[in-house]
Amino acid sequence: MSHQEALTKYLAAFITGLVQAGVKDVVISPGSRSTPLALMFSEHRDVRVFMNVDERSAGFFALGIAKASENPVGLLCTSGTAAANYYPAVIEASLSGVPLIVMTADRPHELRDVGAPQAIDQLHLYGSHVNWFAEMALPETGMEQFKYAKTTARRAVKEALGQNKGPVHLNFPLREPLLPVLDPYPFNEEEESIAIEDGILFLPHGKLKNIAEQLKGKEKGLIICGPIEEHDFTEAVTILAKKLGFPILADPLSQLRSSSMSETPVIDSYDAILRTEEAATALKPEVIIRFGGMPVSKSLSLYLKKQMDAEHYVVDNGSRWRDPNYSGTTMIHSNETAFCTGLASLIVEPHSLNWLSKWLEMDEMAKKVIAAHMELTEELEEGKAVYELVDLLPVESTVFVGNSMPIRDMDTFFHKNNKNITVMANRGANGIDGVVSSALGAAVYKRPLFLIIGDLSFFHDLNGLLMAKLQKLNINIILLNNDGGGIFSYLPQYGEPRHFEILFGTPTGLNYEHAVQMYHGMYTKILDWEGLKMAVLDAVSYEGLNVIEIPTDREKNLSSHREMWKKVSQEISLLLQDVE
Repeated sequence: MSHQEALTKYLAAFITGLVQAGVKDVVISPGSRSTPLALMFSEHRDVRVFMNVDERSAGFFALGIAKASENPVGLLCTSGTAAANYYPAVIEASLSGVPLIVMTADRPHELRDVGAPQAIDQLHLYGSHVNWFAEMALPETGMEQFKYAKTTARRAVKEALGQNKGPVHLNFPLREPLLPVLDPYPFNEEEESIAIEDGILFLPHGKLKNIAEQLKGKEKGLIICGPIEEHDFTEAVTILAKKLGFPILADPLSQLRSSSMSETPVIDSYDAILRTEEAATALKPEVIIRFGGMPVSKSLSLYLKKQMDAEHYVVDNGSRWRDPNYSGTTMIHSNETAFCTGLASLIVEPHSLNWLSKWLEMDEMAKKVIAAHMELTEELEEGKAVYELVDLLPVESTVFVGNSMPIRDMDTFFHKNNKNITVMANRGANGIDGVVSSALGAAVYKRPLFLIIGDLSFFHDLNGLLMAKLQKLNINIILLNNDGGGIFSYLPQYGEPRHFEILFGTPTGLNYEHAVQMYHGMYTKILDWEGLKMAVLDAVSYEGLNVIEIPTDREKNLSSHREMWKKVSQEISLLLQDVE
């Protein structure tokens, strides 16, 4: 058997293993050393290949596909620094639990560390940010080698889909010649697969019963839901909260704010409520049950730090230690939905609803104040842009949210609704890089999709727009342009005006219309609120890349937010006095 025949059979076995394990999409960046893998993936009838010429964008694009499809996605590049450009996306995938199968082509061993071109040390390149690393054997003949390649592929998917989902890294040393034999069709579609049976992690009945006993008589409790992607969780945690009489403080990424379920005990204005010192002091919980990652709200985080006397259960479907405040008293490794369902079945005695009623009353009061403030806001302002957008979004749509101010405005202004809107974001490392690419990756499976993003994050990933053009993807980008880093105006750095603008404000003064035109997109600049309404309504039926830019003023944004929070605090304080 020739080298090329062995190469073909070896890689065919590997790719067959990936496909049998559920990999359907592969994102490839061009390169020479990765030629045999790229050609073989492109030849497979059941693999959809996306070519992305920018590796940094490619990594985040694959991440977006994986988040939206909930399936592992392959990611392939050539040797050298191409692989290093995947690093930011690999880190995000690791911290946010997204399954990526990262495949890097490499020089064979005899060309390493001898000055060969495009050769770097790729072994364990991503360090602890991958669930598993394997240096693949050089392609050779023999049934044992083919079984090895196929089994390694299956294991890679298993490792990516473990209790803690995340990326894996496979490094492929490949010798020339690099062209596989594509004729006849190199894949055997009747090849036997390897069965892998997975279950879910759950607490034994006895331990759940102990927790139910501990919750007896506890009337003042909170359920905190941060970013979480767990099927059937919304219904399960809602049933548990109603039985306990506990409010659910739900981050927008918990998927609890937009649901067809009626009369949910969800509190969505807690960020504004807990900015009121009297509220944060008066609302002392006896018990806290937390699911998912940490919510975005700073005021909630500060509030939780002070609740050192409360029993604090942290529930996580894996072995992660999600307790940055060091306030957890019981760490529970269990499937979140199974935990809620099991515990709810053991809650027999009805709990008092006084505590829940107090939270719901404050929540309604805060939302009324926010709504009144928005009505009076005539100038273009970022918070109102998000507030208005919620009403304009179609049912079953998806919103991808950028970091820094957009996700915080989503937290403040995305209130409960029954539209079943999916909210997505890259909140693993909370970076502003790769957001456009991730949203476009999600657009492969989600439609209609809206991206809400700030101007610096948009600039950071302009290259990502190429995928909209090449793949004919549909995306509506709401570009909030305050000409700089708006988030820093809310931080202590704002108190150092001498160097603030050049170091933190970082205005660019760019005209993004030209960039959108370069990628053959539609561009609309908003001049008033009626213009936003018309642009969003038109966007639903638009095909392709559509950018709606909303110019805002950083100083006015800051003063508007502060004025709104002050009004909320005043009303909440009065409400608490009346209760007393």
